[in-house]
Amino acid sequence: MKKLQTIQEVITFVNENQLAFLYVSQEDCSVCHALRPKLTELLKNYPKIELREVEADKVKAISAEYLIFSAPTLLFFVDGKEYLREGKFVQFKKLTDAIEQIYSFEENKI
Repeated sequence: MKKLQTIQEVITFVNENQLAFLYVSQEDCSVCHALRPKLTELLKNYPKIELREVEADKVKAISAEYLIFSAPTLLFFVDGKEYLREGKFVQFKKLTDAIEQIYSFEENKI
């Protein structure tokens, strides 16, 4: 998973990709490290979704820009607008259902 290093990279990524998924983590977060491979595997089923990681402890402005108060936080944007937010304890069945619904709707628009 590619990492974004600055808040400007994050904003550009969100605005330039129709389906943008941000994975906000922290270096010392064991939940973050455990969740990363599961998320990567899940999103393989949705090739049009672009996935990037941001380490909140390195890109401190992410907290203010997107109102993130804990890690991990998962943000899914469609055409630059936030459609989905999950944090801390992610329920993968619920997450998968939400992504599927948004993805199939967006795929039918294209």
